Amino acid sequence: MESEFGETVIRGLHRYVRLVIEELRLSGNAYYAQLDPNAGAYIALDRKLPGHPGCDVALVWNEGKGWALALETDSREDLVVVERLGAGILPSPRVVATFTRDAYAGEAMWDKDDSQLPVCEDLGERLAAYATATLPV
Repeated sequence: MESEFGETVIRGLHRYVRLVIEELRLSGNAYYAQLDPNAGAYIALDRKLPGHPGCDVALVWNEGKGWALALETDSREDLVVVERLGAGILPSPRVVATFTRDAYAGEAMWDKDDSQLPVCEDLGERLAAYATATLPV
């Protein structure tokens, strides 16, 4: 099955996720990103969230709801979203990193709304820009 997105968009998504990782000053490559069947990303975080000492934490993104922090409670269960960024589908890597650092500092939630965001009609072009240009983070 061929992706509706081209190679440039795939490279852009991977670069966007790596820029988030760089902003968070994480080491390693504990992430994945995909475009099909739906665009999404997963970044494993190496610290526990306050109030959730027994759970691993991931920063997750999807094209319908944007970025969120989620708990991995058991390998057989879905991730449990505990905080959602709510700053649009493709906020800058710096905004994503600030959201994540705020959560670790115990700051108030950014957004508790788990509903779908408006469809991002230009998602492919916006992701492709990360592959082809030097963008501010």
